[in-house]
Amino acid sequence: MKYKRILLKLSGEILRNNDAAQSIDSEVLSQMAVRVRELVENGVQVGIVIGGGNIFRGLSGQEKGIDRTSGDYMGMLATIINSLALQNALEKSGVDTRVMTSIEMRQVAETFILRRAIRHFEKGRVLIFAGGTGNPYFSTDSAAALRASEINADLLIKATKVDGVYSADPAKDVNATKYHELSYAEALSKSLKVMDGAAFALCMENKIPIVVSSFFDGTSLLDIANGQTVGTLVH
Repeated sequence: MKYKRILLKLSGEILRNNDAAQSIDSEVLSQMAVRVRELVENGVQVGIVIGGGNIFRGLSGQEKGIDRTSGDYMGMLATIINSLALQNALEKSGVDTRVMTSIEMRQVAETFILRRAIRHFEKGRVLIFAGGTGNPYFSTDSAAALRASEINADLLIKATKVDGVYSADPAKDVNATKYHELSYAEALSKSLKVMDGAAFALCMENKIPIVVSSFFDGTSLLDIANGQTVGTLVH
């Protein structure tokens, strides 16, 4: 594998899989577990940050009259629910997994301590970093960039419903152009929404390449870890 340690950022919306009747689709969880297991079996150390948008999103709550700070903490708790669900799926798939939270919750998961996280990686465990950054006003994109920087990840993969970065929203503009490779400067100058500003700045400062790809492309995670061109590479 070209990349030995990666941080995988998963959108919470993926877990819903377009089914408004349920927040977490067990079939999607199983798919996630299989793809992460493939990475582990090929010697890749995997850290995961998963969003909470399938359950609650702080900004959406603000539109409905919920205080932004309270809404963001609610969103952090949603990421912990998703993380526990993903841990369960991974362990059923035979992958030794630990959840580490930025909010102390000892009965549920370990509190994030960097040295302990590195030790888990050395023992071959997958780590799920839950609870965002532990602070309101920061997205799970920012949490992913922060954890990737802390653990010295070789790559950050942002797995979404879209297969890369486009010049416009491909769902709304049939003429949207897909970018296969971008520099940090190009992504900034073109105002492309690779990640939010704080997250992008962290990755750029720490020279962590970002790959944006579709989670639903079956072999994409393994191909990306092996250095193949999938989705959009920002570096």
